[in-house]
Amino acid sequence: MTDFFKEDLFSLHKKLVDKELTAEELAQEAIKKAKASQQELNAYITIDEKGAVQAAKEADQRGIDPDNLFDGLPIAIKDNIVTNGLKTTAASHILDNFVPIYDAHVIEKLRQTGAIIIGKTNMDEFAMGGSTETSYFGKTSNAWDHSKVPGGSSGGSAAAVAAGLVPFALGSDTGGSIRQPAAFNGIVGLKPTYGRVSRWGLIAFSSSLDQIGTFTRKVKDNALLLKAIAGKDQADNTSSDRPVPDFTKGIEEGVKGLRIGVPEEYFAQGIDQNIKDVVKEAISKFEKMGAKIDTVSLPHSRYGIAAYYILASSEASSNLQRFDGNRYGFAATDQVKSLEDLYVKTRSEGFGDEVKRRIMLGTFALSAGFYDAYFKKAAEVRTLIVNDFNKVFADHDLILGPTTTSTAFDLGSENDDPVKMYMNDLLTIPVNLAGLPGMSINAGFSEGLPVGLQIIGKPYDESTIYKAAFAFEQETQLYKKTPEVN
Repeated sequence: MTDFFKEDLFSLHKKLVDKELTAEELAQEAIKKAKASQQELNAYITIDEKGAVQAAKEADQRGIDPDNLFDGLPIAIKDNIVTNGLKTTAASHILDNFVPIYDAHVIEKLRQTGAIIIGKTNMDEFAMGGSTETSYFGKTSNAWDHSKVPGGSSGGSAAAVAAGLVPFALGSDTGGSIRQPAAFNGIVGLKPTYGRVSRWGLIAFSSSLDQIGTFTRKVKDNALLLKAIAGKDQADNTSSDRPVPDFTKGIEEGVKGLRIGVPEEYFAQGIDQNIKDVVKEAISKFEKMGAKIDTVSLPHSRYGIAAYYILASSEASSNLQRFDGNRYGFAATDQVKSLEDLYVKTRSEGFGDEVKRRIMLGTFALSAGFYDAYFKKAAEVRTLIVNDFNKVFADHDLILGPTTTSTAFDLGSENDDPVKMYMNDLLTIPVNLAGLPGMSINAGFSEGLPVGLQIIGKPYDESTIYKAAFAFEQETQLYKKTPEVN
C-alpha cells in the first residue's frame, strides 16, 4: 500500500522509474482511497476508475519517462475544469449530465506529462460559496475534523490532498477558493498571477477574477505542478505570453534580505485572536531567518468584499446566461409552453439558491439606473486596491498575513447567513481584485485545526513566494503532521 503522506513528487517518480511501483498500482491505490473516504469526506463527484486504470496501464506499457516527473502519477481535478469524455458538473443540477467533448488547456498539458486523472472533486456550485456546502452532490467535510467545513469553493480538491487520497489536485480561485480551503486543511494552495495559467475550459464564474491553481502537501511539489500547467494559450487572450520560469530555481536560497510587509488591516477587528497569535509567531520565524519585517497599510482592502460581490456577481449573471436548457445540460420538460417557460423552469430547477442569489445581485448591479452607482463604483474601488498593493510592493518583496479570519467552522453553521459566509474571504479577495499571486501554507494549529499563512507576491513573481514558503516549510516541518483518516 502506498501512503501518500510519506511520499512526494520525487519519491513517487523514483519508485515508478525504478519499477518499485507501477502507474496502475498507484492509480488503483488512489481509487481505493477515494472510494473508502466518500461516506465521510465526499471529496469526489466522479471517480473515473475505468479511465484512470486504462491510462495507467498505457503509461506502464510505454515505460515511465525518467525525465518527466508527473508521468504515471495520480491527480484530482476540480469539477469546473472540463475533461473530454468525463462528466463535468460544476457541482450543479443544471450540468449533472454534461460530458464535455474537449479538454481544458490545463488538462491537455497534464495529459502531455502523463499524469493520471483519478476523478473530479466536489465544490460549491459554480464555485459560488466558501464551504463546499452549496454542491448539488452533497457537502464535503474537512480532512482534520469531519464536523467542520473544508472551505470552498475548491473544498473537494483540498480535502482530497489533505486526507492523503491523492498527492496533487487542481482547483480554481475567484475570491480565495484555493487559499481558504488550503488554510482550513493545512496544505499548500497557490493562486497564480491572473494570466499565468489559461482559463480555457474553466467553467466561468467571474472572468476577470477566475484563476486555476494548485494544491499539494509540499511547496516544491506545488512549484513543479504550476510549471506543468502554466503558459500562453492561443485560445485564451487573457493568458500571458511571459516565459514560464523554473519555479524551483533558487527555492532553497532562504529569505535572508527579503523585505516583507505585514498589513495592519490584516490583524484588525474581525480576525480571531487565535489566528493572529499563530500567524504572528509564523512571521517572527521569517524575521529570525533573516527577512526584514515592516508594518504596512492596505487602506482600501476593507472595501474588497463589497466591490468583489458586485463585480463577481455581475460577471456571473452574464456568464451563466448560456445555461438555458437548449444546448447542453439539464432542461426542464414539465409544462413548458414557450421558450421563456423553458428558460425560467430550467434555471429555477437547475440552479441552487446561492447561484440564484448572485445572479439576481449581479443583474441588479448592471441594470439601468444602478450601473453607475454600483458596478462602476466597485470598479473604481478595485483600482484603489491595486494602487495600495503597488505602493507596498514598491519597497517590499512580499506581503504576509493570515489567510482566513478563523479556523474551519462547523458544517451548517453559516448556511442561513450569506453575509457572514462572504466575510470569510475578507483577507483573500483583495488579491484576486489586484490579479496578484497568493499562496496559503500551514502556519500552525489552533485547537487541533490548521491555521493558514497567506504569502502575497508581485505580479508574475511566484518564484519569490515559493522561496519564502519553502524556507518556512523547512524550518517548521509542519507537513509531517497529518490528519487521522479512516
